[in-house]
Amino acid sequence: MDIDDPRTTAMRKQILETKPFLWRIYDEWYRLLADDLPEGNEPVLELGSGAGFLKSYVPDLLTSEIFACPGVDVVLDGQQMPLADASLRGVVMTDVFHHVPNTRRFLAEAGRCVRPGGVIAMIEPWYSKWSQLIYTRLHHEPFRPEALTWEFAPTGPLSGSNQALAWLVFHRDRAIFEHEFPQWRIETIRPFMPFRYLISGGVSMRSLAPAFSFAAIRALENLLGPVAAMFAHIVLRRR
Repeated sequence: MDIDDPRTTAMRKQILETKPFLWRIYDEWYRLLADDLPEGNEPVLELGSGAGFLKSYVPDLLTSEIFACPGVDVVLDGQQMPLADASLRGVVMTDVFHHVPNTRRFLAEAGRCVRPGGVIAMIEPWYSKWSQLIYTRLHHEPFRPEALTWEFAPTGPLSGSNQALAWLVFHRDRAIFEHEFPQWRIETIRPFMPFRYLISGGVSMRSLAPAFSFAAIRALENLLGPVAAMFAHIVLRRR
């Protein structure tokens, strides 16, 4: 099926629910994102909610997607959000930031919608020698850490991407980011998870390990540290 077809997202949701090892990865990610959020009465917006279940961890979550999907609260584009100024206490996303064609427009728009003290929290692919090997050979999405700009052609809502985008913006070009977006302070960048997602098979391949091995593999990853990370946990705080 076409990756930009909403039915593909619905199918991924079914796959996620039937793969215990992969489900535990998302459970870990969602707990991290939920812990990142500040206290407050304002809602939290999730971008790219499609196949996920973050609402189980953040009860006042406003789920969204770029196209209509079952169970999603609103259809919107993170580059132009129909929300009032300072109306959110956070924007959260999992594997979504690298699909945003105009990063600057999103960061500015999130800066408008998130109140002071609020956050953008995300889990994103990350650059390492190991991750470059995996992403360029075993994944369909572009992985371009050598890209000269943050932008890329919007070929489709999900097919257009650069998986190295978070590394480009918040690591390689950090000085540029901090100069252009002083309203955002980088609070956390934690590269992690070199093997577990690969072993899980993701949403397109068969799992290579049973669910009961999850804790042991996670302990092994912790010993290796961030040198071979495939993902990063990133938090930006609104000044």
